[in-house]
Amino acid sequence: MGIGATLMMIAVGAVMVFGLDVTGPSWLDLDVIGWILMAVGALGVLLTLLFWSRRRTVVVHDEPTVIEEHRRY
Repeated sequence: MGIGATLMMIAVGAVMVFGLDVTGPSWLDLDVIGWILMAVGALGVLLTLLFWSRRRTVVVHDEPTVIEEHRRY
């Protein structure tokens, strides 16, 4: 999931919790669905940021290449 999809989940969940006042069937609670969407969206944002920070690490190898080995002698 990208950052845009997770922010969209948070926004849709917030609208369902705070913006809607709909009475539906007794087995369907839109507030609970909204809270679940916001929680999953927040978790998705954290995981996305974690994977973005891991992708930016740079690995430097100090071992000489084959060409550098031949130039020494």
